[in-house]
Amino acid sequence: MALIFRTAMQSVGLLLSFLGWILSIITTYLPHWKILNLDLNEMENWTMGLWQTCVIQEAVGMQCKDFDSFLALPAELRVSRILMFLSNGLGFLGLLVSGFGLDCLRTGESQRDLKRRLLILGGILSWASGVTALVPVSWVAHKTVQEFWDENVPDFVPRWEFGEALFLGWFAGLSLLLGGCLLHCAACSSHAPLASGHYTVAQMQTQYHHQELETRNTNLKH
Repeated sequence: MALIFRTAMQSVGLLLSFLGWILSIITTYLPHWKILNLDLNEMENWTMGLWQTCVIQEAVGMQCKDFDSFLALPAELRVSRILMFLSNGLGFLGLLVSGFGLDCLRTGESQRDLKRRLLILGGILSWASGVTALVPVSWVAHKTVQEFWDENVPDFVPRWEFGEALFLGWFAGLSLLLGGCLLHCAACSSHAPLASGHYTVAQMQTQYHHQELETRNTNLKH
């Protein structure tokens, strides 16, 4: 029963980590981190991502233009690019390492302690990936709120608001964090049965040696 529960925990943790990793990649390249609705022209909407700005018009559809310079970007967008790339890389490494530590993987059954360490390392990498995904998304959201309520900007000037990519990024980060927690818990729970099993084997070996010594002593007396 404990083995089934541990295997299920590992599978769910790996699945959540994989889902969060995929969503993190989508968030990185989705040009909807911010949206701008024009009151004067409701048929035209603007969106902004980490790489480009797009305008959506009912007549011509979506047209996008890449940012000309990395250094000319605001600080939150520059740092967000780096952190999102880091999140994607850490998420991939976490999935790769955790995969080799699963109980359902038949290779390396004699190295249970190594598989346990791989699961712990995979969980830590998933945590780090989740944190590095949540930080840029939350930072951009914080700057958007500050600019939206800036009293120095006239009321008639359009304001940027939250885009779909921010919510997707939050969900991705939380999925990576939860997946890492489950992987770590599964690795910690796998240590107890293993230690118990080693203790039982050692106890049986000790009893066997005692019985063997008693048999020899009996034979010597006769």
